Amino acid sequence: MFGHLGFSYVGLVFLLMLFIPNIIWAKNQPQGYSAENENRVLAFFERAGEVITTCCALCFSDFNLREWSAWSWWLVAAFSAMVLYEIWWIRYFKSKRTLADFYSSILAVPVAGATLPVIGFFLLGIYGKVIWMLIGCVILGIGHIGIHWNHYKEIS
Repeated sequence: MFGHLGFSYVGLVFLLMLFIPNIIWAKNQPQGYSAENENRVLAFFERAGEVITTCCALCFSDFNLREWSAWSWWLVAAFSAMVLYEIWWIRYFKSKRTLADFYSSILAVPVAGATLPVIGFFLLGIYGKVIWMLIGCVILGIGHIGIHWNHYKEIS
C-alpha cells in the first residue's frame, strides 16, 4: 500500500500524455485566459498535488505492467481516462480555442481538461496500490479542478 521505490515507465508515459499537450497549449491559450485572480489556496493545493503526483508516477515501480489479472482493469480504466484526455485536447486544438472550448466537457465529464487527468492518475494509484499517489491526486483534484471550475463559472 505504500509502494515500492523504482522507476515507472508507465508513470512516465502518463506524464508525457499530460505534459505534451500542455506544452503545446502554452502557445495556443484561449483568448482572454488569465491566471491572475486564481484562489491562492486552490493554487497551493494544485502545486502540491502536481509535485506529489509527478514524483509518485516516476518513483514507484508498482505502476509498471505485470501479469494480467482482474486488477489490471484499473490500469485499463486509467489509460482510457488519459486517452479521453488526449481526445479532449485534439478537440480543443481543432476548435476556435475560446474559453468555452477550454473549459468544455466531454462525455458528460465536466471541465474535462482538468478532471480527466486527475481521474487517470487516481485510477493509476489504485492499480499500483500506492496510497501516496491517491493522496496526491486528491490534493491535486481539489486545487486543479477547483480552479478550472471557478473559471468555468466565471464564463457561464
